[in-house]
Amino acid sequence: MNLLDEIRANIRAALDARAAQQGELDTLVSDAEARSDGSGFTEDESARFGELRTALTAADEAITALQERESELVDAEARKAAADALSQRIGGAPAPDVRVNSEPEVYRQGGEHSFIQDAYRAAFSSDYAAQDRLVRHGRMAGESRDVGTGAFGALVPPQYLVDMFAPIARAGRPIANAVRQLPLPATGMTFNIPRGTTGTATAAQASENDAVQETNYDETTLAVTLQTIAGQQDVSRQALERGVGIDQIIFQDLASHYATVLDAAVYTDIVGTSGINAVTYTDASPTFAEFWPKLADAIYRINGTRFMPATAIFMHPRRWGWCTAQVDTTGRPLVSLEAPQNPAGIGKAAEYGQVVGTIQGLPVITDANMATNLGAGTNEDLVVVAKADDVLLWEDGDGSPKELRFEQTTGGSLTVKLVAYGYAAVTTGRYPKSIATVGGTGLVAPTF
Repeated sequence: MNLLDEIRANIRAALDARAAQQGELDTLVSDAEARSDGSGFTEDESARFGELRTALTAADEAITALQERESELVDAEARKAAADALSQRIGGAPAPDVRVNSEPEVYRQGGEHSFIQDAYRAAFSSDYAAQDRLVRHGRMAGESRDVGTGAFGALVPPQYLVDMFAPIARAGRPIANAVRQLPLPATGMTFNIPRGTTGTATAAQASENDAVQETNYDETTLAVTLQTIAGQQDVSRQALERGVGIDQIIFQDLASHYATVLDAAVYTDIVGTSGINAVTYTDASPTFAEFWPKLADAIYRINGTRFMPATAIFMHPRRWGWCTAQVDTTGRPLVSLEAPQNPAGIGKAAEYGQVVGTIQGLPVITDANMATNLGAGTNEDLVVVAKADDVLLWEDGDGSPKELRFEQTTGGSLTVKLVAYGYAAVTTGRYPKSIATVGGTGLVAPTF
């Protein structure tokens, strides 16, 4: 398939998708008009109507851009045919037939063009070349990624920019990466999850024909609220138009802070959920030998109340550092960092944000987003033992900020606002007994 055929196929696909969206919108309107009470749209229908209107606008813009690209290619082929005819008439050779079978990525690391510069120029400078590159990038991104690009028009962040979400400079999202991740529903600001609170029961029948045990099942709705996490950056036009690599720096920094805020939200939900297990470790002179049974108590409480095993231990890097610093009476480390010799744990001191070792058979994950200002002296931290897959985290896509938006805020100052945002929801409330915390004066800021 040559490039012209490919563009026409994309136009047909875009038209088909638009027709489906238009059909759904028409159905919404028809249903509302058919109601005898004249109530119009329901709240959900009104929200869906707005989404469809936005999607149709984006689809029209994408189709227009594709049509312009197709018209250019048709014109180029017509000019080539005319040149060939002229060449044959005067006895020359026809123009060579050049076909493009593959194209390099429009926006790539170290490439000639900048995604954010082109997005700005297309929006505010009517730069057709920039618009054309955005359209070609959107088509190529749609072919190479699982998610469709129709809802975003041509403004799809290049893959090399999205990849920068992983190597972040801040505390990151260790806890968020360890819990159960689910796709975010397409609509709604609150999710209702039925949670069983009273179970059925059985009992031995006293004698034949006697009534058997009957206990009615009951449930309580658990409401989970969607959170919007967003950040913005004002950038001068000069920086966007004349700078080099500005888009990479801004996107990476916004995405890295987005990750830490999301992770902190997950941690806050875990430790703030009512009904979790809590173990208190009170000691003016903390030792690992005294901390060890408290940790065992936390693990037992999950086994004894959730009736399932814990899967992870989360702690602040300073607490893991304290663990790795502990030695026995002969000076041997209690957390072995190399060859084990009767250790209480095994791991590496110079690790962060992933499994750094094991204690009592459970993987230990460090996370600097965990609080260190707890307790009366505002100098305590918490250790969290968890059945991590009982904590539910809904995110859009791969968890990176969903979209980049551009708004001209103060044109008289030559300023452009860049915004990154995403949606997420988290709950620990489904099984609070999956969590056990260890806290108290035994977990004050350690000394080494």
